[in-house]
Amino acid sequence: MLRIKKLDIFILKSFCLLFAGTFFICLFIFMMQFLWKYVDEMVGKGLELSVLGQFFFYSALTLVPVSLPLAVLLAALITFGNFGERVELLAMKAAGISLLKIIRPLVIFICLVCGVSFYFQNVIGPQAQTKLWTLLFSMKQKSPEVDIPEGVFYDEIEGYNLYVKHKDRKTGGLYAVLLYNREQGFANALIIKADSGRLEMTADKQHLYLHLYDGEQFENLKSQNMSQKNVPYRRESFREKHAIIEFDSDFNMVDAGFMSSQSNSKNMAMLQADIDSMTVETDSIGRAYYQEAMGSTYQVAGHLSSGDTLKIEEARISDYNVDSLLQASTLLEKQQIYNSAVSRAESAGSDWSFKSYNMDATDKNLRRHQTAWHEKLTLSLACLVFFFIGAPLGGIIRKGGLGMPVVVSVLIFIIYYIINNTGFKMARDGKWIVWMGMWTSTAILAPLGAFLTYKSNNDSVVLNADAYVEWFKRVLGIRSVRHIFRKEVIINDPDYETLPERLQALSAECQAYAKRKQLRRAPNYFRLWMVGHRDEEMVGINEHMELLIEEMGNTRSAHLIATLHNYPIIPVYAHVRPFHNYWLNLLCGLVVPVGLFFYFRVWAFRIRLDKDMERVVKTNDEICQLITNQIWNK
Repeated sequence: MLRIKKLDIFILKSFCLLFAGTFFICLFIFMMQFLWKYVDEMVGKGLELSVLGQFFFYSALTLVPVSLPLAVLLAALITFGNFGERVELLAMKAAGISLLKIIRPLVIFICLVCGVSFYFQNVIGPQAQTKLWTLLFSMKQKSPEVDIPEGVFYDEIEGYNLYVKHKDRKTGGLYAVLLYNREQGFANALIIKADSGRLEMTADKQHLYLHLYDGEQFENLKSQNMSQKNVPYRRESFREKHAIIEFDSDFNMVDAGFMSSQSNSKNMAMLQADIDSMTVETDSIGRAYYQEAMGSTYQVAGHLSSGDTLKIEEARISDYNVDSLLQASTLLEKQQIYNSAVSRAESAGSDWSFKSYNMDATDKNLRRHQTAWHEKLTLSLACLVFFFIGAPLGGIIRKGGLGMPVVVSVLIFIIYYIINNTGFKMARDGKWIVWMGMWTSTAILAPLGAFLTYKSNNDSVVLNADAYVEWFKRVLGIRSVRHIFRKEVIINDPDYETLPERLQALSAECQAYAKRKQLRRAPNYFRLWMVGHRDEEMVGINEHMELLIEEMGNTRSAHLIATLHNYPIIPVYAHVRPFHNYWLNLLCGLVVPVGLFFYFRVWAFRIRLDKDMERVVKTNDEICQLITNQIWNK
C-alpha cells in the first residue's frame, strides 16, 4: 500500500503554495506583454466589455504553457532557498535523506504539470489560438470610435478629413469646422467651412449624422475639355446644412476559416497529417519542376534562317564551331538569334523565380508546422528541466524570499529564451535541421540541471562566492591576515620554559631551508616541469610553526598575542610546480606562454617564501625576548 510520508506532504505543501502564486504572477506578466503588443488594436474603438473579456480569457489560455516553466523555476528556487535559509534542508540531509529523495514527490508533481502543459498546447491551445486571432483580426477591422480632437485634422473617417478648432465637451458642439470630402479624389475635393456644428451617430451605428451651421461650401466642377486651363468651381453659402456619412462602428466577427491553414491552430495529429501531405506535395512539385526543366527549358533550339528551325536533341558544344556558324549568318539572322536567346533567358528566369518563390513558400509552411509539432514537446519538457535547475540551485544558494531567487530565475529564463529563440529561428529559416533547432535549449539546459543536482546532492560549493574569492587570492598571491584573539577561558597555559628552545629550533629549520633551497635564485625552467615533487620539508616547517602559534595563543599576555600576528600565513605549495599530475605539468611547460606565466609566478612565490622565513626568525626572536622579560605576568 502506498503511504505518503509527512515529509513529502510538507514539501509538496511548501512548493505548491509558492507555485500557485508564481504561476499567476508570471501569467500576469506575460499577459501584460501581450496586451502591450496589441494595445493599438483596442484603444479608441469603443469595444464592449464582453469582447475585451474574451480577449483576456483566450490570451490567458494561450500563455499558460509559456508561464508554467518560469513559474516552476521560480517556485523551486524560492522553496529550496527557504529550506536552506531555515536550515531545514540541512536537517533533512543530516537525517540521512538525500536530495533525490527530498525532491521525489515534487518530481512526480512536475511530471503532472508537464502533462497539463502538453494538454493545454495540444487540446486547449489550438482552439484558444483560433478564437484569439479571430478576435484580433476583428478588432483590426473595426472602425475607431469617433473622438474629434481639437486643433488637428482627424482622418479616421474614410474619405474625409475633419478639422475642429474648439470643442465643447459637455454639449458636443464643434466650432470653426473645416471638412474635406475626398470621395471624388483630391482634385475634386468638396470643402465645407462652418462656424459651428455637431456630430452624432445614427441608431444603427452605420452612419454619422453631421449638422453644420453658418458656413460656405466650395466644390470644383469637372471640366469636359481636358485642355481647358481654368476649371470652374461652385461656391455656396448656407445657414444650416446636414450630411450623412457612412461609418460602420459596430463590431463584426470575421470568419474563423482563415486560421485553418495556420500551424498554431492545430493539434499534433493534425500537424503530423499536414506535414506528411506537404512533404509529399513538395516532393511531387520538385519532381514536376525537374521534369519540366529537363523536358523543355534546356532543349537547345536556334534559328539559322528566317524559315528553318534547327532542333538539336543531343549535342556537344565541342563538336561545333559556334563562332563560324554565327559569322556565316546574316545581320538579320544574328539579330533574330540574339533576340531569341534574350527572350528565352528572360522567360526562363521569370519562370524559375516564380517556381522558386512557390517552393520557398511551401517549404517555409512545412518547417512552420514541424517547429510547432516539436514546440509542444519541448515547452512541456521545459517544466521538468527548469525544476532540476531551480531545486538544486535554491539548495546551493540558500536564499529564500523574492530577492535573489527572482534575479537568478530571470537570468536563467533570459538565457533559455535566447537559446530557444535562436534555435527556433534557425529551424524556421531552414538554416538548421528542425529537430536540432527546436531541441537546442533542452540539450543545453538538461545537462546543466543534472550537474546542479549532482553538486547539490553532494553539498558542493560550486556557487559559493567565498570559495571563488579564495581561489583568486591563491592565484594572485593575496594572503589573508592572521587573526588571533585573547581567549576568555584558558585551560592549559603555554609551556614558557621550553618555548624559547623550540622557537630557536624553528628558526634554525627556517634558516637552513632558505640557505639550502636558495629561494632568491631563479629556478631552472626545465627542471621545474620535469623534476620535482611536493615540498614535504616546507610542509613540516609550516606545521611546526602553526602548532607553536596555537599553543602560544593560550597566553594571557596581550603583548604576546599582538606579536603572534607577525607570523605569516605560508602557502606551502605555491613555490613548486602548479599541478600534481606530471604530464599536466609537462604540457604546461611545453605551452610556452602558459609555462612562462607559471614560471614567473613560482619565482615570485619563492622570493616571498624567503622573506617569510626571515620574518618567522625575526618573530621568534621577539617572542623569546618577551618570554625572557616575563611579560606574560604583567
